This record gives sequence, C-alpha cells and structure tokens, in this order.
Amino acid sequence: MSDDEQLEQLINQTLDGALAMIPSYMSEIEQNQDELKVSNVKEFVYGIVMGMALGMASTAVAAVRQGIPTEQDQIKIRDLIYSKIPQVRERIFS
Repeated sequence: MSDDEQLEQLINQTLDGALAMIPSYMSEIEQNQDELKVSNVKEFVYGIVMGMALGMASTAVAAVRQGIPTEQDQIKIRDLIYSKIPQVRERIFS
C-alpha cells in the first residue's frame, strides 16, 4: 500500500469515528442548550466534526510518521477531509 493510500485509509477511519459521534453530539448540545447558547446546533456539530477530523488525522499521521506532519502531509489531510464535506453535511443535515 502506498503512502497516499495509507494516509487516505487513516483519514477515512478518523472521519468515520467522528461521524459516528454525531447523534451523541446533537443530543448533548440540545440538552445543554441553556449553558452553551448555540443558535444552530447542526452547524455547531459540523464544526466539531470537521475540527476533530482535521486534528485527529494530523495526530494519527504524526504517530505513524513519528514526527510532525510535513506541510505536504497537512495539505493532503486537508484536501482529503474537504473532499468528504458533502457526505459530512448530508449526515448532519439530513
């Protein structure tokens, strides 16, 4: 398996984990609405999921590569995660 294929597989696994948490995030935010004062729960969850995906993927790449991801790695991570935006939005907003 090439480095790019490994990276894509790692990112897909990371994103799948973040997507699996959507129902939990929605419920938790709605239950704590008085404290959080979130005006749009779905947009807020979208931000959480995208932030988690970017952060966790970068951390996973750092662990695999045993060092800070290069600028090229970070660009690949961003591009792969951004390519999944339609699926992420569909999962949250449907």
